[in-house]
Amino acid sequence: MSERIPAYAGIRPVALAVIRDGSRLLVREYRTGRGGRYYRPLGGAIYFGERGADAVRREIREEIGEEILGVRHLGTLENIFEREGQAAHWIVLLFEAEFVDRSRYANERIEGVEGDGERIEARWIDVCQPLGGPLYPEGLLELLMGSESPRVPGR
Repeated sequence: MSERIPAYAGIRPVALAVIRDGSRLLVREYRTGRGGRYYRPLGGAIYFGERGADAVRREIREEIGEEILGVRHLGTLENIFEREGQAAHWIVLLFEAEFVDRSRYANERIEGVEGDGERIEARWIDVCQPLGGPLYPEGLLELLMGSESPRVPGR
C-alpha cells in the first residue's frame, strides 16, 4: 500500500467570484508555458479562519479595487490537476456577485494589481460563444449553463 499524504498537506481552498452580465463572465486570462491560454474567474486562496464569502470580497477588492454585493454561494467544484509540473488539488467555492459600481459592466477590460505587485487584467468573455481556451475550474461552464438564467445587473 502506498503512503498517503494527509489531506491538509496539499489541498488548497479557493473562493472565486462569478460576476456575470447576461452571457458574459468576468475572467482573467492566463497563458500556459506552451503558448496556450485558459480563463478563470477572479478570486484566490481562502485564509485560515476566513469564510469563503469574505475571501471573495477581499480578493476582488485586492485584485481590481472594486466592491461587490449580493454574494451568494453558487456551487463547489473539486479539481485535481497538474500545474507547472506539480500536482494540485483545489476545493473551489464559487460565489455569484455583482459590482456595486454598475459602470464597471460597460468596461471591456478592468485593470488591477495582484498582492505581489503583478499587474493583471480582467475581461469579459461570452460563455455562449467558443472560447480561446478552457474555462477553469473544470465543471464551471456546466454549472453556469445549468444555473438560473444569468443576471443582467441594473438592466
